[in-house]
Amino acid sequence: MLTLYDYGNSVCCQKVRITLRAKGLEWKAIRVNLFTSEQYDPNYLKLNPKGVVPTLVYMDTPVIDSTLICEFLDDTFPDPPLMPKDPGERARMRLWSKYVDEGLFEGVTEISFSAMFREKMKDMSSELRERRFANIGDPRRRDRFRSTYDLGVHSPFVLWAIYAYERAFKHMEATLSERGPWLLGEAPTLADINMMPFVARLSYLGLLEAWTADRPRVSEWWARSQEWPTFKSGLSDLVTEAEFADMRAYGPTIRGDIDELLAGLRGKH
Repeated sequence: MLTLYDYGNSVCCQKVRITLRAKGLEWKAIRVNLFTSEQYDPNYLKLNPKGVVPTLVYMDTPVIDSTLICEFLDDTFPDPPLMPKDPGERARMRLWSKYVDEGLFEGVTEISFSAMFREKMKDMSSELRERRFANIGDPRRRDRFRSTYDLGVHSPFVLWAIYAYERAFKHMEATLSERGPWLLGEAPTLADINMMPFVARLSYLGLLEAWTADRPRVSEWWARSQEWPTFKSGLSDLVTEAEFADMRAYGPTIRGDIDELLAGLRGKH
C-alpha cells in the first residue's frame, strides 16, 4: 500500500522513515540516486514535479514534501498519535517544522556541502562539474551551491546556516528546560522527529558540540533520541558504514571555521 521513493542519507527521507517506523508501517522502498540525477527523470517528475526526495505513494496518490508526508501519515494511520489533538499544542509542534523547512533544511545542505560534497566535486572534471550545476533547475539553489563550492565554509550561505542552527538550538534549550524531556513534553512527537535528522547530521559530521557544548538540555535530548528504538531503525541503522566514514573524515576539517564563525555571531548578539 505504501511506496517510498527515497535516498538513504537524505535528511528529509530519514524524517519520513522515522515516522513510518513509529507507526509500525511497512513500505516498498525505491531508491532515487541523487548523484546520478535520477530525481530529474521524466517519470519521477510526474510524481514529484520539484525533483526532490522523498515521495510517498499511497493508494496510487503521490504525496510530496517530507513535512506534509509525516502529517499525512499521522492523519491516515492515527495510532500511535504523533501530533497532539489540542490546536495550541499542534501549533507548537508545527513551529519546529517551520524551523526545519525555513532554515535547517538549507542550513544542513550548505554545511554538508562545504564539508563533504565540495571536496568530491573538486575531483570531477570541469565538464562533469558544470553539468552537475546545470542539472540544478532552481536558480536560487544553484547559486547557493556555486557560492559554497567557490568559497567553502566562508560562503555567506554557510554563515546563514550556522545562524539558523544557533537560533533553533537556543529555542530548543529553552523549550526543553520548560517542557522536557521531549519538545512537547513526555512523549516524542513530530516536533522531535522533524529535528532528529538535522541534529544527527551535525553529530555524524563531528560538528554538533559547536552548538550544544553549553546547552545541556539539547545534549540530553540528543542522547535520548539516539536510544529511541524508532530512531535507530528509521535512521542510524540505515546509514551505511561508508557514509559514516565520509562524514567522520570530512566534517572535522571545517570545525575550526565553524567555531570561529559561531563565536562571531554570538558576539554580535
